[in-house]
Amino acid sequence: MRYISTRGGIAPIPFAEAVMMGLATDGGLLLPEKLPTVSLAEIVGWRDLAYPELAVTVLRHFIDDIPPAELTRLVRRSYTGFNHPEITPIVAHGDCHILELFHGPTLAFKDIALQLLGNLFEYLLAASGDRMNILGATSGDTGSAAIYGVRGKERINIFILHPYGRISPIQEKQMTTVLDANVFNIAIRGTFDDGQAIVKKLFNDIPFKEQYQLGAINSINWARILAQVVYYVYAALRLTEAQPGEGGRLSPGSQVDHANRVSQVNQTNQASHANQAGRANQVGHVSGVNQVDFAVPTGNFGDIFAGFVARRLLPGLIGRLILATNENNLLTRFVQAGDYSVSAVRPTSSPSMDIQVASNFERYLYYLNGEDPQRTRQEMEDFIRTGSLRFNPERLAQIQADFVAQSADEAATLATIRNFYRDHGYLLDPHSAVGVYAALACRRPNIPLVCLATAHPAKFGAAVAAATGRPPALPPALAKLADQESRCQVLAAEPGVIKDFVIRHAL
Repeated sequence: MRYISTRGGIAPIPFAEAVMMGLATDGGLLLPEKLPTVSLAEIVGWRDLAYPELAVTVLRHFIDDIPPAELTRLVRRSYTGFNHPEITPIVAHGDCHILELFHGPTLAFKDIALQLLGNLFEYLLAASGDRMNILGATSGDTGSAAIYGVRGKERINIFILHPYGRISPIQEKQMTTVLDANVFNIAIRGTFDDGQAIVKKLFNDIPFKEQYQLGAINSINWARILAQVVYYVYAALRLTEAQPGEGGRLSPGSQVDHANRVSQVNQTNQASHANQAGRANQVGHVSGVNQVDFAVPTGNFGDIFAGFVARRLLPGLIGRLILATNENNLLTRFVQAGDYSVSAVRPTSSPSMDIQVASNFERYLYYLNGEDPQRTRQEMEDFIRTGSLRFNPERLAQIQADFVAQSADEAATLATIRNFYRDHGYLLDPHSAVGVYAALACRRPNIPLVCLATAHPAKFGAAVAAATGRPPALPPALAKLADQESRCQVLAAEPGVIKDFVIRHAL
């Protein structure tokens, strides 16, 4: 498997080089030369795999330059710190199957990719003898997940930018209380989009990037997307039955009743919702079902693009990809009206989606353009110059064949948290609530609907309390942050200022 740029300016490279390159040297994003597809006959052998084994199986379709035994070791190591044996359990509530992606060390979905990426970096740097200075921007959860993924690792320093005063207090504390010598937290006086623009500008400074061996841990790094593909595959296989050609039908998975679930979780003190009233059963295969829809809260287009890749990988098993945004609805406007135009960022209770420039959009644009790198390059240059792209009816029809979309304003987000808790006794964080709102607006009859729960609600306690009248209980991992020492630099949102700081502290 070789990797190319969306802008066509680099020769094909192996996976290991793609991981270390992050952003392509021509300014584009890296993708496989060809997205793989697996046969129904092959899928039958995947259905009973545990999450780590399934991850290795999926990753090997995209990675052929890391020995299988090493890849298996890296994957297993990446998920040993998760506090649920299934890694990404699924629980059913009403019309939604909630895919819980928050059981990692920072209680957010980004742990799933960043624990793996940190271990990949360490493995590849040890093999080459090189060093790396990671530079990234976060709108909330990426920063802490990235920091926890590489803290204390040799040959790596990490510099994370976050918008000053625009992330939740817990998100900030999760980052700034990590005092390892290789971790540098920077609060910029600006927005997440400002931070993302600074990161892209510095990565496009090729002499600077090469001298200081910059590495990318944002979702511009292909390995981030690839790791997220796995949980789409996992959920689709859990909820669909064997299809003709797979060796017959599979029986429903085991069900765990509410009382046993509550007892188990209270005993193990997991950071799950299982101790809430009205906990629904964990689920297995749904009788008679051969396709699953997914609702995905997204701001950067990365998580839903992973779903796009997973749908290509599993022909027929994944149906609708429902794109959910908050009031910063650039991507919803793109899907509904073919309007990809930047507007001012509005602060919301779901800050990880307070984004107006989606860094992974270019990957999808490449496929929308029929894998034409020249057209993709030209359109991205036009967008950078004008802040706007418009798509004609023919191209809009293709977009709407790939995605449906819905946005939720603040009132709808809080109402969804409140109503879901009232009806099911289950707390959603604001990002997950945006996804559930879109899911319920776009659901199809008789098709299982998977809603991605991207963060533990305790990370956004103020919003949850405003919606329900009660703050969520803090898991121990978050409760202990209040009394811990913090370290952070507050700097201007200017590329030169950030560049100088990196130079002074780089390996």
